[in-house]
Formats: sequence, C-alpha cells, structure tokens
Amino acid sequence: MKAVIFDMDGLLVDTEPFWRKAEIEVFAEVGLSLTENDCRETMGWRLAEVVALWHSRQPWSEPDLKSVEGKILNRVERYIRHQAKPLPGVAEALELCKSLGLKTAIASSSPMRLIDAMVDRFQLRAEFDGIYSAEHLSHGKPHPEIFLNAAHGLDIGVRDCLVLEDSIHGMVAALAARMYCAVIPAPEDADKAPFAAAHLQLNSLLELDAKHIGGLG
Repeated sequence: MKAVIFDMDGLLVDTEPFWRKAEIEVFAEVGLSLTENDCRETMGWRLAEVVALWHSRQPWSEPDLKSVEGKILNRVERYIRHQAKPLPGVAEALELCKSLGLKTAIASSSPMRLIDAMVDRFQLRAEFDGIYSAEHLSHGKPHPEIFLNAAHGLDIGVRDCLVLEDSIHGMVAALAARMYCAVIPAPEDADKAPFAAAHLQLNSLLELDAKHIGGLG
C-alpha cells in the first residue's frame, strides 16, 4: 500500500445523525414525514440524489429542489461546526499512516463545505495529502469516480490504495475502482451480508494496524 483513502461520514465523524435530523426537519417543511429508517435508505448518497429521490416519490411544488438542498446543507454544516466529535481511532489511524509513510486523503460524497467544516473543527487539514468531494463529479458512490479521482490526485495507482469505508455504497465504489477496501460499519449494520465482499472488516479505526495494511496487496 502507498495510500489510505478515508471516507468521511460515518468513518471520521458521525454525521449521519446530523443528516437524518436535518433531512427530517427540512422535508417536513414540504409535507414529507420521513423516519430515521427512511433516511438510512440513502446513507452515502449525494444530497442532490437524496432530494431527487424523495421528490420523485412524493412531489412538492415549492420550494425548488436546489432550495431544499441548500436548507439541508446549511443545517448539517451548522451541526458539524458546533456539535461534531471525531469517531474513535481517527487520530491513531492517521498517526499509523504517517508512521508507515503512506499518503492519506479524504474522498467523500459530501459537499466540500461540509468536509471543510469537519477538518476545520478537528484541525486535521494538515494531516491529509488530498481532500476530494464527489459534489461536482458526474457520479456519486457506488460509482468509483470519487476514488479514481482521489488516486489520480495523489498520483498513486489504484492497486496501491486502501479505502476505509463504513457503507455498502462506499465499499462497492472502492471495489469497482479496483482498490483494496476495509469496512468499519456501524454496529447495527455489521452483520449485513454485502460487507463480506470487503477485504477486511473491523469494529473501529482503533483496530487498524500495520499488519492489516501490510497483509493487503
């Protein structure tokens, strides 16, 4: 391995509760009564895809889709900047990568402003060699474009990259990019059968060690 690519939501920071809270609040304003399970259905999707899905299922006339996206995004950014906490093992995983001489990057489906909010709150910007968002790419996960973009930016071959992911969509994207993938699902998702496709499954970033990384490839 020459590089480790980190997802953000659900891996570095538990933003999923913020997303669910913001989506439930904003979609309620246009007449949709979403549950937390409804929101989990679109975990790992780009925001535009989430809004388009719910509009297709239960159309509303006003405000337009971009306005709804903006409202959700504003709320999530506010929650991240004021309430977010790093998940266990973030500092240790980054230190491990540094000790092994590996390049590091974030590759997230989230808009760049949310990635910026997270790295600023945790003061992690200097810890990454690249920060990439799928916001303006043609495709979101499970398409591999975001990971291919990150590998290109790092100037590292895909078979020399390890992706750390928490979602099935993200895992599929990493495998489609022909990269190695370690999954760290939320406890309630850990037994889902598709995760067996990953090269490695851990309970938290605290479990990641040099043997895991060295054993790939």
